[in-house]
Amino acid sequence: QVQLVESGGGLVQAGGSLRLSCAASGRTLSTYVMAWFRQTPGKEREFVAGISWSLRSTFYADSVKGRFMISRGNNQNTVYLQMNSLKPEDTALYYCAARNIASKSYDYWGQGTQVNVSS
Repeated sequence: QVQLVESGGGLVQAGGSLRLSCAASGRTLSTYVMAWFRQTPGKEREFVAGISWSLRSTFYADSVKGRFMISRGNNQNTVYLQMNSLKPEDTALYYCAARNIASKSYDYWGQGTQVNVSS
């Protein structure tokens, strides 16, 4: 079993920055893909960014490319989302998620951390 705990959300003005953290425990996630998703009321959860340590690759939603950066800590069980040039439309509840690289769906989810961007 994997537990994910997000932190770092808050209120920021448009154009500002925040860094979200996701601490994973339960097992070593070196072979897992870890990702960030976000959701606003009344909308479906959407993918934001993902990282595969074993494949040395990162991937992003078009809406955040060039503004957000996902990275992993040296212990491989912490994932960060650096968010720059924030916009009001980035306001959402941000979730950390993990899946085994062989899995097609994300099996583990955190509780979420709220990000509010004021105009």
